[in-house]
Amino acid sequence: MDPLQLIQNDPWLEPYREAIEGRYRYFLNKENELTQNGKTGLSEFASGYLYFGLHPTADGWVFREWAPGADAIYLVGDFNQWKEREDYRLTRIENGVFEISLPSQALHHQDLYKLKVHWPGGEGERIPAWVRRVVQDEQTNIFSAQVWAPENPYQFQIRSFVPNVSPLLIYECHIGMATNEERVGSYKEFTRTILPRVKKDGYNAIQVMAIQEHPYYGSFGYHVSSFFAASSRFGTPDDLKELIDTAHAMGIAVIMDIVHSHAVKNEIEGLGRFDGTYNQYFHDGGRREHPAWDSLCFDYGKNEVLHFLLSNCKFWLEEYRFDGFRFDGVTSMLYYSHGLGESFSNYGDYYNGNQDGDAIRYLVLANQLIHEVNQHAITIAEEVSGMPGLAASIAAGGYGFDYRMAMNIPDYWIKIIKEKKDQDWSVQGIWWETTNRRADEKTVSYAESHDQALVGDKTIIFRLIDSEMYWHMMVNDSNMTVDRGIALHKMIRLVTASTINGAYLNFMGNEFGHPEWIDFPRAGNGWSYKYARRQWHLVDNPDLKYRFLGDFDKAMIHLIGETKDFQASDIYKVWDNDQDKILAFRRKDLIFVFNFHPVTSFTGYGFLVPPGKYRIILDTDSTAFGGFGLIDDSVEHLTIYDALYATEKKEWLKLYLPARTAIVLKKLPDNL
Repeated sequence: MDPLQLIQNDPWLEPYREAIEGRYRYFLNKENELTQNGKTGLSEFASGYLYFGLHPTADGWVFREWAPGADAIYLVGDFNQWKEREDYRLTRIENGVFEISLPSQALHHQDLYKLKVHWPGGEGERIPAWVRRVVQDEQTNIFSAQVWAPENPYQFQIRSFVPNVSPLLIYECHIGMATNEERVGSYKEFTRTILPRVKKDGYNAIQVMAIQEHPYYGSFGYHVSSFFAASSRFGTPDDLKELIDTAHAMGIAVIMDIVHSHAVKNEIEGLGRFDGTYNQYFHDGGRREHPAWDSLCFDYGKNEVLHFLLSNCKFWLEEYRFDGFRFDGVTSMLYYSHGLGESFSNYGDYYNGNQDGDAIRYLVLANQLIHEVNQHAITIAEEVSGMPGLAASIAAGGYGFDYRMAMNIPDYWIKIIKEKKDQDWSVQGIWWETTNRRADEKTVSYAESHDQALVGDKTIIFRLIDSEMYWHMMVNDSNMTVDRGIALHKMIRLVTASTINGAYLNFMGNEFGHPEWIDFPRAGNGWSYKYARRQWHLVDNPDLKYRFLGDFDKAMIHLIGETKDFQASDIYKVWDNDQDKILAFRRKDLIFVFNFHPVTSFTGYGFLVPPGKYRIILDTDSTAFGGFGLIDDSVEHLTIYDALYATEKKEWLKLYLPARTAIVLKKLPDNL
């Protein structure tokens, strides 16, 4: 493919040809360097986890660590009373690498250990950078590395798995929050209780947050300390492997929310000053600390950092069999400014010298590697600036992500819910926001993710209904505010999901209108877990209206998921009218019709569609979904011939459209 296909697809990028070509060459040069001009693959370069860290050998153990700034390193732990002993001192070999070989009886499964690192002018305890298991003492809250070498490690039952991306329907989730109780949930509980819900609801992928070990639970997993360690808060490595294996057996892909955009500042638990220097993994000077996140920024220009991060990608794919990654904080990586204070109002803002070429090159290398290791892997970029080419192929001059998050959509929904009266909603605006994307890039559309529900914000349903949720969610309780909220919640999700060009995402619990917000235990809330959980009992209670929202979401997801290649089908706007608040569009043999008007219903409202017979297959106003049942969904609708449009092969479809209602009609075969 022509490396300039990106420009051919979008001629407005022509003035920036030199920057795009330069970016592509910068990647190729580094790829050639790392692969010895193609003699090896990136996968071979990214195998550091097989060399560094602790490994069993035929006659004992070997441990290696890269710490070029260190003078001496000792292994300390349960096995030597946490004392520096010469028989546990590592030997410096080459290129700043330290190594030690130990007999088999020196270490045992579940032993705790750390490194005692000495450097010019100082010393300190450190958790190994490549460690695969870290645990926290419940009494002291101190973190330690742990030997993980069970006699009978988990054996995967599913040997190969290919995700279903036609379309990709993602259930974003957090293991610790997935319990109904006010505590931290576990991998095993999630496997037993949540995966069956995901399967039943029709989602074919989960996107799991907070897997990489992080010292502070309330960081939502975004301040990572140990990049190769699955968080022990939720269970053991074997428990996580069983979760992924079980998901695969159900046909569910498992995408990991990976954090390579920054790292926690902690020095004992993290990489902050691992070998005594400040710039082993991170930038020097003013670029070292992220100005908004209280974290450290990787120096992607160093081969050792590329080795560490690329090996991290391969590790999670190979060791745990994740099906891909959602890369967090990509905007922060792309720009020296981290995107802070930038307007991104024209193409020049993307090529004005503010771009971090080393970080961009890392992202391209990561995508190249991931798809080399697993050709079916899924990569998603969380990126807000709109950088062109992010989800275009590397060969075309893009970054190589499979999808980019459509972050404009949830922002739009929050904005109009907060700022506009119902009668001022624009269906033309809704259409624009849900379909405005680059033609050569697939997106993940969503109405709300975890971001929209963090403390200080509210879920969509809570914005719509607010305190009335506490008093009027019983099935037989009639309340205008609740009725409005439930109706709009369904319509917002349907118009977002039905206009996808790649994938759809929902955050755990929001499908049934989970109330309030998300707030992790912290000093400000008395270390409470009240808002760091999911109240499944609400949707499971047949006497509450949450089940209506859950049942609608299930019907919607099954409809979209069972329509093969729905996301790739052409989408045609049939009609929009801002005064009437009517929006209609067509995909394949489906017609989607929305009446966003708060009070006005229409009888015999018509628009032109392919001639034939249509039947309603989804109705937001159905009593099964908490609606009023104003439409007889059993009625078949025949189009009406109009000679004026005969050459266009279109006829009038006339419908009854109640206020705040959406319907989906399916064209029946001509012989029925």
